[in-house]
Amino acid sequence: MIDMHIHTLYSDGDNSLEEVLRKCETKKLEYISITDHNTCKAYEDNILKQNIFTGKVVMGAELNAHINNKRIELLAYNIKEPQKINEWSNKFYSYEVLEQRFKRDKNKIIEICNKNGFIYDLNNIKKDIPVTDFFVVYMYYELIKYKGNLEKMGICANSFNDFRRNGLANPESIFYMGEDNSPKPNYKDGAKVIHNAGGLAFLAHPFEYNLEDTISFIDKLKDEIKLDGIECFHPSSEIENRSCVLVNYAKNNNLYISGGSDFHGDKKPNNDIGTGNGSLNISKEYIEEWAEVIY
Repeated sequence: MIDMHIHTLYSDGDNSLEEVLRKCETKKLEYISITDHNTCKAYEDNILKQNIFTGKVVMGAELNAHINNKRIELLAYNIKEPQKINEWSNKFYSYEVLEQRFKRDKNKIIEICNKNGFIYDLNNIKKDIPVTDFFVVYMYYELIKYKGNLEKMGICANSFNDFRRNGLANPESIFYMGEDNSPKPNYKDGAKVIHNAGGLAFLAHPFEYNLEDTISFIDKLKDEIKLDGIECFHPSSEIENRSCVLVNYAKNNNLYISGGSDFHGDKKPNNDIGTGNGSLNISKEYIEEWAEVIY
């Protein structure tokens, strides 16, 4: 069993790298990749060399990118020059930028909740959230505790992904956070930096983007950015067995296949390492032809 999509405290996960490695060892995973958002810093941590996890590690990262004002994510694997990823990401996600975004988003979501009469208690939200994380995640889990909020939230109450994509980023929603005019990484540039760093570029969780035609979208990316693979296995593709659609597409278009739980810890309580919602159990056979092991 493998898990090629895992987040730690180096980005917006809520488990340390050591805690993640111990979980992976407990699950007896054979291959893993730590894919923190917009950084490879986890791979500078000496904890990786301490044999806590006895399986195989592939260097990875998950880069935010934008196409036609829509955010997507690209998974990078087999990275040879991680400093190129870090240098590029720092243009958009320096500590100063993340700090400003964190404060802005915190103030905005509180303003929205107050304006619309939502029930919440800030004392229930932890106080030491790092700026690499998102206050809105914790506000979401606070809001859904109260039955009085659920009807107002509608589809946005179903999951944080629905809250983010159908609420925070939707101009028609009461949760809309407004335009973010900060510089945003372009999808073509994101793929280019992955390739320049010696890595492979995979489209992460295609079904999370709520596209009208997911396959046509992948067709477009495949041609425009020399897409190397697709994350075919993910909690979002377990629904109605949609993984099969992606696997068949990948095989028919000579694209590599990957998959993972998108583990973030308690922030995504249903996405457990290795098993996702409970049924991922991805075979190592899907990645052995392309995965390069660093540990």
